[in-house]
Amino acid sequence: MQGIKRKVVYITLYEIIAISMSTIGLALLSGSGMSHASVAAVAASAIAVVWNLVYNTLFERWEARQAKRGRSIARRVAHAVGFEGGLVITLVPLFAWWLEISLWQAFVLDLGLIVFFLVYTFVFNLLFDRIFGLPSSAQPAPQGA
Repeated sequence: MQGIKRKVVYITLYEIIAISMSTIGLALLSGSGMSHASVAAVAASAIAVVWNLVYNTLFERWEARQAKRGRSIARRVAHAVGFEGGLVITLVPLFAWWLEISLWQAFVLDLGLIVFFLVYTFVFNLLFDRIFGLPSSAQPAPQGA
């Protein structure tokens, strides 16, 4: 599976799991009720979907220009760290405002989610690639080309 179909399947599966886990985490870590936390989780998911499309498109363009093909552990770690770093910039202020906590508290809350999502993103990508195959940007170049 390649192209936009791959991205849509990837994002859909990733975000369904992420919203469920985020709702639970935000409710527990902020002391908010599940319904209040679920609004923050859905908003975070919407932001993450847009960021996911932008980030993965840019990452795959960069990846396609690399001499060494494939997705090593180091490349997967860099991918996960870059993705989560971009989300921190937008989600900390959102959590502070919606959950009525300070920016510092939102940052600390987000750190807990970051740790979870770093592991989740890494494992999800590994499993996704094993189930659906590597994207064309990470496949070995044909011999003689």
